[in-house]
Order: sequence, then C-alpha cells, then structure tokens
Amino acid sequence: MSVILSTLYSLLTYSTYITSLLIGFIVYAIIRWKTSTSVANRQGKSVEKEKVKESKDEKGEKKSCEKGGKCCGGCKKTKSSGDKDLDVQKPAALRVLILYGTTTGNSKTFSESLMQDLAVAGLVVTIKNCADFDKNIDEEFIKFKADYDLMVVLISTYTDGTPPESCSWFYTWLQDLAGDFRVSHNMMKPLKYCVFGLGNSLYADNYNVIAKNVDSFLGQLSAERFTPLALGDENVAESKQGSIEADFQVWKEKLVSKITKGDNIGDDVIKSQENGAKSNSTQETADSPTVAAEAEGGEGSSSGFSSEEEEEDSEGEVEEGEGLVDLEDLGAMLSKAKNPVKVKSTEPKEMVTPQLRQSLTKQGYKIIGSHSGVKLCRWTKSMLRGRGGCYKHTFYGIESHRCMETTPSLACANKCVFCWRHHSNPVGTEWRWKMDDAETIIEGALNNHYKMINEFKGVPGVLPEKLAEGMKVAHCALSLVGEPIMYPQINKFVRLLHNQEISSFLVTNAQFPEAIRDMDPCTQLYVSIDASTKESLKKIDRPLFKDYWERFIQSLKELAHKGQRTVYRLTLVKGWNAEEMDNYAALVQLGEPDFIEIKGVTFCGSSKASTLTMENVPWHEEVVFFVKELVTRLPDYEISCEHEHSNCLLVTHKKYKVDGKWHTWIDYKRFQNLVDYYYETGETFSGLDYMQETPSWAVYGSTEQGFDPREKRWKRKGKVEVNVDGGCG
Repeated sequence: MSVILSTLYSLLTYSTYITSLLIGFIVYAIIRWKTSTSVANRQGKSVEKEKVKESKDEKGEKKSCEKGGKCCGGCKKTKSSGDKDLDVQKPAALRVLILYGTTTGNSKTFSESLMQDLAVAGLVVTIKNCADFDKNIDEEFIKFKADYDLMVVLISTYTDGTPPESCSWFYTWLQDLAGDFRVSHNMMKPLKYCVFGLGNSLYADNYNVIAKNVDSFLGQLSAERFTPLALGDENVAESKQGSIEADFQVWKEKLVSKITKGDNIGDDVIKSQENGAKSNSTQETADSPTVAAEAEGGEGSSSGFSSEEEEEDSEGEVEEGEGLVDLEDLGAMLSKAKNPVKVKSTEPKEMVTPQLRQSLTKQGYKIIGSHSGVKLCRWTKSMLRGRGGCYKHTFYGIESHRCMETTPSLACANKCVFCWRHHSNPVGTEWRWKMDDAETIIEGALNNHYKMINEFKGVPGVLPEKLAEGMKVAHCALSLVGEPIMYPQINKFVRLLHNQEISSFLVTNAQFPEAIRDMDPCTQLYVSIDASTKESLKKIDRPLFKDYWERFIQSLKELAHKGQRTVYRLTLVKGWNAEEMDNYAALVQLGEPDFIEIKGVTFCGSSKASTLTMENVPWHEEVVFFVKELVTRLPDYEISCEHEHSNCLLVTHKKYKVDGKWHTWIDYKRFQNLVDYYYETGETFSGLDYMQETPSWAVYGSTEQGFDPREKRWKRKGKVEVNVDGGCG
C-alpha cells in the first residue's frame, strides 16, 4: 500500500511541473504574437507614409522641372544609372562672398584668383571691394547673411598698422560694432567667415594687424570661423612658402578644397577627419579661451590649415611622452607618422621670387643673379640720339650715353611715396638673402647693359658715333632702385668698377650709418634727404626701421667725415615737404655736404601704392624759389648750376668756387689716379683734388639753362612728359 501511495504522489508532482511548463510556454507565445503584430502594423503605416511623401516629392520635382526651375538633381530624370538605389541628396553648395581691402592691388588680384577657382568648382561667388561700402553698410550686411553662407576677407595692413585708405570706412564700422555694448553681438550669426592678411613681418609690431583685428571683430560678433586666420608675408626671408604669392596659393588651395568637399557647415561639432580624436562642441568650449583656440586649430588641422602657434605646439608634442603612447592617442600618432613635422630650412632664400622677377622684367629690368638688376636710363637713350644728357652731365660732366644704371641690391629699407618702381621691389632692414659675389654681378650688369645698347643699332635717330662710345661704359649710377649700400660686398663691387676705369655714383637712403662709415672712396657719395623732420620723413619715406630718425641723423654725421665728394639729394614734393626751410638748413649744417641737388619730384605715372599726382610736381619756378630761400639760410653755399629740363638745381659749397668760377665738374682721369693710389697705399684724398671747371652753359643764370648746346633739344608735342623708365633726371 505504501508503495502505491508513493507512486501516485510522484506522478502528481511531475504532472504539476509539466503543466507549469506548458502554461508558461503558452503565455510566452501569446506575448510574442502580440508584439510582432504591433511592430508589423507600425512598419506598414510608416511605409505608407513614405510612399505618400515620395509621391508628393515626385510631383513637386516634376512641376519644378516642367516649369524650368533649378533641378535638385534627385529626380529620376537627372539620376545616373549608378544612382538608381541611392536616395541620398548631395548637400547644397556654399554661397561665397569675397571682400577685399587693398592699397597696391595685391588683395584684389588674390580675390579675383580665388573667385575664379571657386566659380570653376561650380559655386556661387560674389566679389566686392570694401571701398564700395557707404552709409548703408548695415543693411548690406543684413542682406549678406541671407544671401551667403561664407564670407572670405582678404585685407592688407598699411603704414603704422592702419587699414588701406580705401577700406577705412568698412574697418572702422566693424571695429565700432565689435566694441559697442549696445550692439547685439549675435549680429553676424550664422555667417561663416575666414580671413587672409597681406603684410610684411619686417614691420614687427604692425605685422598683419588689420587682418588679425578683422578676424577678431567678426568672431566677437558671433560669426563662425570657417578656417583659422592665415597671414601672407611679403618678407621672403620669413615667408613660410617663400613669397606672399606662394603663401596665398597654398592657403587658397586648402580653402577651395575644404569648401568643395561638401561638409555640413551648419554642424557645430569640430570633426577630426584623420586622427580619431574626440569631437568637441564649440559651444561647450567657448568658456575657455585656451580650449576654444584649440578647437579652432582642430578645425583648421582637419582641413590642412595651421597657424604659427599650432605648428610650434605640434613640434612640442612630438618631443613629449617619453616614448609611451596611450591607446587613445594611437590614431593621432599614426597620423603624425604619415605627416612628419617639416624642419624649417636654414638656407637663405633668394631675394627675387619668380613672381617678382616676372614683374621687374616686364618693367624693363634685366635681373642679374638673385638680387641685382640693370636697366637702361631714359637719358642714355636720349644722348644716343643727340637729344641731351641728364643733370649729372650738366652738373658733373658725365657722358650720359656711357652711363650704366644698376644696383647690387633690389631691396630697400623704405617705401617712399615717389618710388619709381611703385614698391614692386623687395624690402628689408638687413641682408638675409642668398648672396651673389661681386664679380658675377659686375659681369652680368655690363653684359646686359651692352646688349641693351646694341639693340639701338640701326634705330632711326641714333648717332653711330654715340652708339660706338656707348659700348664702353665710363660711369655707373648705383641709384637704380633699392639700397645698394646694403649689399655686404659693396666695397668690393665699387672697387671692381674702378678697376675697369668706371666712375661710381652711389646713392643711399640714410638708414645704414655704419655702412656709410665703412665705405671706401667712391667718385661721389649721395644721401637722399626726402624730409627735414621726423614726422614728414615717416610720412614720405615710410621707413621699416623703428629708429629711422636716429639712423637718418647718424648717417648725415658719418657723411661729414668722408673725404671725397658728398651730396645731399632733396626731392621736393609739393604739399608734402617743400615748406621746411629752416629744418633743411639745420640738416645741411649737420652733414656739411659738398653739393646739394634739389629737384622737383618726377611723376612716374599713377600708382595704387602712392597718392601722388601731377599736382604734387612743382613747377621749375617753384623749385627755383625754394632753392633761393634755402640758400639765404646757408652762408657757405650758393646756387651753381641748373638743369631746367630735369627741374633740378645744384647748390655748391663755396670752396668749389675758384677765382670766381665754379668747379663742379669731375676730372675723371685724375680721380682714377687718386683711387688707384689709395688702393695701393691707403692714402686718402678729397673732392677738391679732382675738381674741374664747369662750362658756362651749365652755370646757373645761363641762357641755355643747363642744356648742352652741342645737343639738339627735343620736346614732345601735345603730351605731358612722364618718366616711365626711371633714371637720374
């Protein structure tokens, strides 16, 4: 009996267990069925909605295409066979506005180049000169935000860190907005922007300051930086790419590449496309200046842009870490391994870049080596035809058709408003370029000069005897352009000239007093005196040196210690420096020059780099009046010569007036003997040792007014004579 009861109990217990399993399975199946039914219903409704939406889109697209509207590229009519299964629409292209502010025209040229590249890529691009903004600028920018997605600003920095005069209104307006607490600092939102600056690092404190400020102002007004600030450097010795043109080209290519990639520019997250770094929201990092700066750099880095600070930081990162790499940083390290940090070359760069060589060659220069040039003076051409010589022929007896105008240094330390070359030559405060030896320059200058002279063979009006004489250079005017005395081998260069019996006329801009002090004897040493006060010198010469006035004064003092003939060269600019009589007289007492050349500024044609016009050119009568007034303040000087054709007069120290006759001309054979003896013995000599009597036709007050009666005067008819070739007169 007990056995039977035990068996029944076991069966009941097992049955209960089985029953529980069956019930649980049934409940589970019911739940799964209910869930799958609900999901299927939702998916069905979603599909129906998508079908309705697609139907509406197709109808809209069909209507747009039928009406001739701009096709979005997503309808069946425009899809390629390879895109049949793709419904992803390409992002809309950026609408780009390019603004430029320029002084010399470089910003405009760069802007047009950028516009062309973007237009070729199929983008909508508009270009605008900042000079065109007026009192409606507020309304224009409101419209810009609606019409454009990206604003690109290219702007240069002018004298003393000021904006180009043509766009001062735009710059002042932007500056006022950024600094006015009453103005909403969301004004530029959601406009994207980027800035490229044009400047020269030699102006250390003011280097590209306008571009930096514009970049800052736009950021303060909540515009979103599309790429980091980029700075082009006119100083080839410091330019990262070797020239400002190359700096721009690299920046342009990277900018165009980023714009045409089609990235979603509305995304606030800065993405690192290659190194796997974590994304950071610009909003989250805005509170920290350091982090914000890194975020901007991150955006630039992802598209190939970098600033100087970013490059320095990246170099430092390579050195840190003691050889250990965190797993999270592995991607970044691999990226750096693929793109190693470039080591900056210490080899000096060439002064003349390919772009500069092309520009100067177009102006008639023959470039010698990497920093020198030679050009045929207009007075050389004139005397080859027997039409008269330059004022040096009248004052000092040179033969203009036998004079070579050259320079061993195309670079200068000033940017004078009356520069013949309109500032197309490089600038610098010290020699930092690759240097050619003096022998190479002399040989190249003479060969190129003779080639240019020989081209006049058979030209109507050219006198055969003058042409034959012109094939033997007798004088060298080191006044072509730039600052010849900057050339480290200038003494060797001048000595090589003398060795070939070529006289030397060296002009300096009074910014290198040590070089003047160390200068060996030359036939005649000039110092340009373009102004008589610190303020006017800065305005006219626009020097690079901070201590330009101290250098100027010291140069005059050093000139007083030279034994050979010395000259002050004053260029009168009407309305700028023609009223400073007493100050000029004080400078004369300081340097005690043998001669003072005073001439009216020569108008070399209109230039974007200068505001000079024909109104700034004084009449000859005005120059004569100035000289007469100046001489009344100089008891040891008198007016000696005149060259009316060049609008120039010569004031001479009375020691050159012997027995009532002026001796301003040079005995070139006597000078050659004296300088040869100096090279042999070191015995010096003075300007009085090689003076020669001045002919009557060259003396002030003569009826010829300085025109050689052996020559034939030629005047242009119905045209204003403009000096486009440069030259001494």
